[in-house]
Amino acid sequence: MPITRDIALAARRLRAGQVVAFPTETVYGLGADAGNAEAARRIFALKGRPANHPLIVHIGETRQIEDWARDIPPLAWRLAERFWPGPLTLILKRGQAPLEVTGGQDSVGLRCPSHPVALDLLRQFGGGIAAPSANRFGRVSPTRAEHVVAEFGNAVETILEGGDCTVGLESTILSLLGDPPVLLRPGAIARAEMEAIIGAPIPGVEPNTEVRAPGLLDSHYAPDTRLLLCRADRLATLTAGLLGRGHRVAVMTRTLPPDDLPPGAQRHAMPTDPADYGRQLYASLRTLDSEDFDDIIVEQPPDEEPWRAVNDRLGRASHESSMSIATERLVEPS
Repeated sequence: MPITRDIALAARRLRAGQVVAFPTETVYGLGADAGNAEAARRIFALKGRPANHPLIVHIGETRQIEDWARDIPPLAWRLAERFWPGPLTLILKRGQAPLEVTGGQDSVGLRCPSHPVALDLLRQFGGGIAAPSANRFGRVSPTRAEHVVAEFGNAVETILEGGDCTVGLESTILSLLGDPPVLLRPGAIARAEMEAIIGAPIPGVEPNTEVRAPGLLDSHYAPDTRLLLCRADRLATLTAGLLGRGHRVAVMTRTLPPDDLPPGAQRHAMPTDPADYGRQLYASLRTLDSEDFDDIIVEQPPDEEPWRAVNDRLGRASHESSMSIATERLVEPS
């Protein structure tokens, strides 16, 4: 079992060009020396990640922005002072980061994680760590060390134990390459919090944009089991329709009481608070994905700002399913 609490060992292996998995407050990352192009290529090979899909460089102190970026706007320092260490990634003009890390782009994503194990690793390593989530590309992100083992087995020799991730969803990504800044990926740092620092509204990324950043693909964060999103008032009917076709069905619901679901469905209760929901989402999907269901039906959360990050992840996790089936045809039992 490659899980360990030996941070010094992980730092030595990073310096030797190896890949290690480590916890952050968001999800577990698959890390390598951000200044070592060959080490970065090992991450892409392990994940099966497209080479043009950039990695985020994790740093241990705000001052290290200057080591990895150039032409740094004053706003970057203000945002870092307010939100770092924490789940905010800033996109800036590339400095010394190899193109292998940035997906060939002249920009780089930087963040300083708040998890104590990650910060200690960064301190002992002494440089930047390039790290995407520690899972196969497009799959559900890991929020526990054992999730990383389930993804990679012994292919990753060092996995630092850090307990359950306290945020559970990937970082907010904000591009500072232009004016105004652009929100590329929602996360635990809300738009309104950043707008209070910026002093102006933050637009979201335009549809069909050519910007490449982690988590922007239509299909991402997906379990192997088909995932369907459904309004609360249609959950019971959709579930009955699938059960009537002989499907094994799990239902992730925030509001539906057990007695309101048809017999035969497995109910998986989810929190009503958006932060708690995000913290549990990936672990819940992984649990249900391991139990040989045909369908995971998820009650659609409210279309409200506090739920934006959760809705983003669920929408991408269900993308291929929603494109390949007509959900409307399934709401009536056959």
